Amino acid sequence: MDRLLALLLHQGVLDEQFLELRQLQDELSPNFVSEVVSIYLRESDKHLRSLRTLLSDAETTDYKKIGVHLNQFMGSSSSIGAKRVRNVCLVFRTASEQSNRAGCLRSLEVLEYEYCYLENKLHELFHMEQQKVLASAVRYPLLG
Repeated sequence: MDRLLALLLHQGVLDEQFLELRQLQDELSPNFVSEVVSIYLRESDKHLRSLRTLLSDAETTDYKKIGVHLNQFMGSSSSIGAKRVRNVCLVFRTASEQSNRAGCLRSLEVLEYEYCYLENKLHELFHMEQQKVLASAVRYPLLG
């Protein structure tokens, strides 16, 4: 688990903000990080769907609405330490500010890829953490 987290930090997928978020978790709120990340993932899925919909019609693309979704996505990504997703949002926002449809479509592709990678790695991390908690709760009878 520590190696995976170190790798994600090294790759720039996550940053120090994720470590700070983990420090807020304690015995009184043992699921704090997974709950925050679950909310982030749910909201991010909505933002991605909205961005896809907004870019689906070349004639009526509303770049202001795209910017609103990107700002929200960027803010929530920053708050959990999703560094690469946040950085792609920045590039995407620049393209939307320039009404650059091709740039927006490319950015959406990259954003979906980065988000999917992040989501998979976070699920993997939480699964490992869950296994660790379960293993520590197992009591072995004394042999002999």
